[in-house]
Order: sequence, then structure tokens, then C-alpha cells
Amino acid sequence: MAWFVVPAYNEEANLPRLLADLELRRELWHGGGVLLVDDGSTDGTVAVAHEHRGELPLIVVRQMRNQGAGRAFDRGFRRALQLASDDELIVTLESDTTSDLDAVQEMLAKARAGADVVLASHHDGGELVNVGAHRRFLSKAAAYAIRRSAGLEARTVSSFFRVYRVAALRAAYERYGDDFIRESGFACKAEILIKMSNLGLRVAEVPVSLDWSRREGESKLRVLPTMQGYARLMIRQVGAARERAS
Repeated sequence: MAWFVVPAYNEEANLPRLLADLELRRELWHGGGVLLVDDGSTDGTVAVAHEHRGELPLIVVRQMRNQGAGRAFDRGFRRALQLASDDELIVTLESDTTSDLDAVQEMLAKARAGADVVLASHHDGGELVNVGAHRRFLSKAAAYAIRRSAGLEARTVSSFFRVYRVAALRAAYERYGDDFIRESGFACKAEILIKMSNLGLRVAEVPVSLDWSRREGESKLRVLPTMQGYARLMIRQVGAARERAS
């Protein structure tokens, strides 16, 4: 059984396609559902969600002002942990339809085989399709810097597209509490991965392609704030390493 946690900010043009695609894949969410976390959208995102008709269980969690991906994931995770049991799985993905749902079954299988976190990897078999040079550079630079500073072996650290074991997420919240997700922006995904890895949780990767041509509208990623978020993460990692060494 799987629950989908999907943050959304001004995605009224893309959300209908995502919900329609999920509606056709009952085997992915049967017994679970979708938690759409609206991050203070100013367009018709919430209306589109409420207008959806079908068997797909859809819960809309609203943040009345835009607070960033980190806060949206935190809200979605906390709600999902209220609904799901430890042996269930949580899938996170982009609301703009760029996540390849054909890969979900393999990712779920990896988690059921024992992985605590499964990453959709755009490296080693996966790829970034129709993605601008600045986004490619940011993805590779962030992955390299975070791996070096945190000692991670994972190749992809920033993608929204992941599968988590509920028991693993619950353990992370029990260990870190409100400090589990400190970064409010896109760097939150690297932060989550670092902290779960520090707990000794098992991380696996599945090669998956991300195709930006599938989305309508502009990306919500802002390069400078995201780079600043990664820099804060690395500074904290260096500080933690010095404390352990002293």
C-alpha cells in the first residue's frame, strides 16, 4: 500500500494530467491515496483538485501562504504518518508531471525488498531530458558537493521523486523532531537524505529519466536560493564533523 505526497504551487495547468495518470494506475495507490499539499497557490490549483472525479482518494492539505518545498513536504509527511502504518510506503513526486510514473513499481519493489529510501536517479542509466544547462549544472554540482560534505554514496540528492518506508520516516521524525526538515526550499531533499543516511537507513537508487518537456509553465526552482540552501547544509555538515572530532 502506498501514499503519494505531492507538493504543488501554481500547477493548475499540470495537475489534471497528473491526477488522470494516477487514476489509471490503481495498483500504485490502492488502499492508500494522494496527499496534495498546496503551498499557497494563487491560481486554480486547489479548485482543480477539488473538481477531480474518480476513485483516486485525494486529500488536499493547504498552506495559506507560499512557504517552500521543505514546509510542504513536512506538512505532507506528518499527515501521511497519521494515516499510514509502519509497513506502508510513501511516494513523493513533482506535481508538474515530469516524474515518470512508469518507474514507481520498480521503486516500490526496491523498498519492499528492504530499502528505506529509494531515489529516482538521473545518473547511471537515467537522464535529464529537455533540461536547461543551468538546471543540469545545479543538479550535478549539488550532488557532488553534498556527497563530499556528507559522505553520501547516492548519485541523485535533489530529486523530489522518491519512495520512503513509513517506518523509516517515523524514525527520522522521532530522532530529529522539528529539526528534521530545516530547509524550506528545494535543498530540503538533500537535507532529508543526509539525516536519514546518518541514522544508518538503507538507500537504493533506480535509474529514471526526467523530461521537462512534459510540463506546462516555468519551473518553480530558483537557482540562487537553492544554492544558498545547499551551502547552509554543507556548513552544518562541516560543523557537525568538527564536533564529532573534538
